Amino acid sequence: MKPDGPPISPAGMASLRARYDHLLGTERPAIVEIVSWAAGNGDRSENGDYLYGRKRMREIDRELAHLARRMAKLRVIDPSAQADKGRAWFGATVTIADEDDNERVLTLVGDDEQDASLGRIGWSAPLSRALRGAAIGDLRRVHLPGGEKEWEVVGIAYP
Repeated sequence: MKPDGPPISPAGMASLRARYDHLLGTERPAIVEIVSWAAGNGDRSENGDYLYGRKRMREIDRELAHLARRMAKLRVIDPSAQADKGRAWFGATVTIADEDDNERVLTLVGDDEQDASLGRIGWSAPLSRALRGAAIGDLRRVHLPGGEKEWEVVGIAYP
């Protein structure tokens, strides 16, 4: 893992590793078995099991290669070990309020872990970049597709 690579939490890395292990240890062997069986049935040009199996195996191999490259580049950071917990850094759960006092709670996570429906925003997202290093009471201006918006940091917490 590169010391300057994109950040990811230990749980996020475990999730990527679990996906890799599942593909390599479960899905790929099952597809290889289907392809081997289908290849033994004769004419492969019109054999749906063979054609689908080969296609699926290429997809699995492509995803395995992508996951291997991605995991090699990522830098695992444990948010609970953050030295400066008074500022918003990787892994922080930040409460922000807009001009109308509408609050949002966001957690700054790695790009591989982002899930907007759960309030988890990727480290390279515009709002996440704007919040990096912010302390409670700081105002941060964000350029979004819908226009510019200003947020006040009203809370910061770490796991």
